[in-house]
Amino acid sequence: MRWCRFEAGGHVRYGIVEDETHVTAVDGSPFDTYQVTSTHYALSDVKLLAPVIPTTFYAGGLNYPVHNQWWADYSGSKLSNRTEPGIGYRTQNAIIAHDEAIVKPRGASDEFQVEGELVVVIGKTAKHVSKEEALNYVLGYTIGNDVSQRTWQIEDGSLWRAKNADTFKPMGPWIATGLDPNNLDTTVRINGEVQIQFNTQDMIFDAATHIAQISRYSTLHPGDVIWLGSEGATPNMKPGDVVEIEISGIGTLRNPVVAEA
Repeated sequence: MRWCRFEAGGHVRYGIVEDETHVTAVDGSPFDTYQVTSTHYALSDVKLLAPVIPTTFYAGGLNYPVHNQWWADYSGSKLSNRTEPGIGYRTQNAIIAHDEAIVKPRGASDEFQVEGELVVVIGKTAKHVSKEEALNYVLGYTIGNDVSQRTWQIEDGSLWRAKNADTFKPMGPWIATGLDPNNLDTTVRINGEVQIQFNTQDMIFDAATHIAQISRYSTLHPGDVIWLGSEGATPNMKPGDVVEIEISGIGTLRNPVVAEA
């Protein structure tokens, strides 16, 4: 099943995507009780919104081996050799939806990069869950672009603007259920040209490990998200580009890039 959050006729609601061409509206949400309605829309006639606005937005860092090595070389930092996931936070202001524009801020350098990521969407409250039971708390999975301004990331020594500026977190186009998060192909394209391809089986710490680790210390709530990192040397993007991130079983997240006015 594929859940989307959309706007039609001035109303925001959840729906079930049918064959990537139509949406059947529901009363309620996938995080609570819901009722499937008889109202149908062509997907082209609705505005897709970010599939969820999380209470808490977690992000796993340096979670693929090649990207881990690339970042150490690029930044001159020590190669990460963690025995547990490195967990960070992102901010709601950065979230945009499928087809909305990524804005390159004034003053940002050309080191303005794409990170295609699998995103876990939590479906029910989780606290002190084991790795073995962790995936039972997942509603489904969506796609994220962890837009990163590398110059700021190095200069600031933090991520407050390098990863959390407005429009830096495209997410969508919908939430897919029933997937194996440990075997999904990811393809990043800029203007139709493939930049990176990898499979989620190469993650250093898988989705279940992240869920178990976070829930030891922080309660996970329905609608919370966990971004699971990207692989490879992440490519630059520039105004005028169109960025696509495709993950098997989910679909394609597409966003144009523009310069800040």
